[in-house]
Amino acid sequence: MDPVSAAAIRSVRFRREREADWRQLEMLVRKSEQKGVRSLGWTEAQRMARLYQQAANSLSVAREISLDKNLLEYLDALVARAYLAVYAPQATVGGVVQKFLASGAPQAFRASLLHIVLAVFCMLLGVAIGYGLYVQDQSWYHVFVPPELAGGRGPGASTETLREGIYGDHDSGGFLGFASFLFSHNTRIAIFVFGLGAFLCLPTVLLTVYNGALLGAFLALHVDRGLGWDIGGWLSIHGVTEIGAICIAAAGGLRLGSAVLFPGQMTRRDALRHQGRDAVKLALIAALMLFAAAILEGFARQTVQDMTLRYTIGWGIGALWLLWLLGVGRGART
Repeated sequence: MDPVSAAAIRSVRFRREREADWRQLEMLVRKSEQKGVRSLGWTEAQRMARLYQQAANSLSVAREISLDKNLLEYLDALVARAYLAVYAPQATVGGVVQKFLASGAPQAFRASLLHIVLAVFCMLLGVAIGYGLYVQDQSWYHVFVPPELAGGRGPGASTETLREGIYGDHDSGGFLGFASFLFSHNTRIAIFVFGLGAFLCLPTVLLTVYNGALLGAFLALHVDRGLGWDIGGWLSIHGVTEIGAICIAAAGGLRLGSAVLFPGQMTRRDALRHQGRDAVKLALIAALMLFAAAILEGFARQTVQDMTLRYTIGWGIGALWLLWLLGVGRGART
């Protein structure tokens, strides 16, 4: 008998002895793919795991004795599908979100405390620079605050105009338009400070300092007119959450940049992938906080006019963010 015929006979015999188990495994895998693994009963799940092990052994033997290509391809595909059904995590969208909120996000935040402290320092440094330069020379206001963001509110505006912007008719579109532009500006900054962090951290640091300088000059303008308490309340109700989101996004960017700068024993690619897991979680936290800030800006700031209550709401919500990020998920496995 020629070698080709002998190989064909071996393949037919090998397949005939095991094909019934393969068909049953294929049926169970198809059911789990269509309806989920939870649709299988306990006996079916056990049977699928055992049949997967047998199919994997069959594939190993088939490769070793060089059976025909079609059989190898069939077994290879079946074993791959069965592996995913048996070992791949079976998580619903709700389960993923719950796990992120209950453990993933807080743990990533706590693992990034050094980077968060650095991001907050950059923000406060920018505030100090913007405030100090405005006090020395009011023309610095126009350096830090672009005209479209200033909306006519600058050193040349009267105190009454600034006061009217804080306490006046917010439905008129004046300060409301400015607030909307400020929010969209801060959202873009959050995206940039995270995304550009991989470029050796420098763009993240510069953008964070710049955003702080803008805030510092804006505060200095109102403090100079005796409206410091008022503008603080106007900003606090949404700004605590919004500025916190920028700092957390900046911390994510710094984690990416530090992976490139200080890869340690890893390659830079592996270090970037390793640091990127927590960095992406920080970006998601920032996105969640920006969404909450948008709600606060769109509703609470327009309906709450008492400044003390604005401070209470803004800083109270900030305390809740910290309570979640510092306290939740400490007993969960990383």
